[in-house]
Amino acid sequence: MSPDDPARQQLCVRPGTVVSLVLRPRTDGRRWTAVRSSAPAFVLPSGWQLGADGTGRTSLRSAGTRGGAADITALAKEPDLAGAGSVAFTLHVNVVPHTTAG
Repeated sequence: MSPDDPARQQLCVRPGTVVSLVLRPRTDGRRWTAVRSSAPAFVLPSGWQLGADGTGRTSLRSAGTRGGAADITALAKEPDLAGAGSVAFTLHVNVVPHTTAG
């Protein structure tokens, strides 16, 4: 996915922030299957749930004191196919530490 892709979004948060990610049901017949982090030390997804209506929900918790970045990817696939699915949504999360007076 390119940075200009509408399926790629960006978010900037402070350390220790918790964000709820809600993925609406897909209209193309594919279903959300999982959410992954490219850098769990900076942003960790937890509590993945898939509702009966196809809505996916998870919490994203950023690192408590460190700054960094992670790509959160949501996978989707056809319900009758085996495998993990392919990336259907990407959220780039920057964790920016508080500035300190020197």
